[in-house]
Amino acid sequence: MATPAGRINKLFGTAGSVMLSLYDAFPDDFDPAQTPLMVSIDGLDVPLWCERFERRGQAGAVAAFADLDTERRAEELLGLEFRIEEPADADDDEFYLEDLIGFATEVEEAGDAEKHAGTLTDYYDSDTNPLFELEIDGRRVLVPAVEEFIAHIDFEGRTVHFVLPEGLLTLE
Repeated sequence: MATPAGRINKLFGTAGSVMLSLYDAFPDDFDPAQTPLMVSIDGLDVPLWCERFERRGQAGAVAAFADLDTERRAEELLGLEFRIEEPADADDDEFYLEDLIGFATEVEEAGDAEKHAGTLTDYYDSDTNPLFELEIDGRRVLVPAVEEFIAHIDFEGRTVHFVLPEGLLTLE
């Protein structure tokens, strides 16, 4: 996904450099060697690779782009808003429920102080009723795979804490 990051305002010098206005969304750790500035020209997304990029205060910068070495070519960019593509792995919070297979579980029912330890052994994907299979005390238990029943997931410790409605967990 591309985030609007600034606008190309005016020419700077005679070698095709331009002045940029940077929006608040412009990243402080921008690396011009790794990430291009994206602009739309005639409905097409065009990457602009910076040969030179110098911050000028908090909201400004001077840039020179590869293949744009004349004032006339740089004029075509004036007024354009540019975006920065977020890296594909930017959303570290995303995971799939099947990624929880093998996690240790701690299960408690509402109204019951006793906690049951087990293992999440399988995940059954279904649009109408996705289920987790838990093994608790040597028994197989199916639990609806819904957000309301998951109290906490510890990815580093590989544990899932479930809080289930009273009567859902029957181990007798």
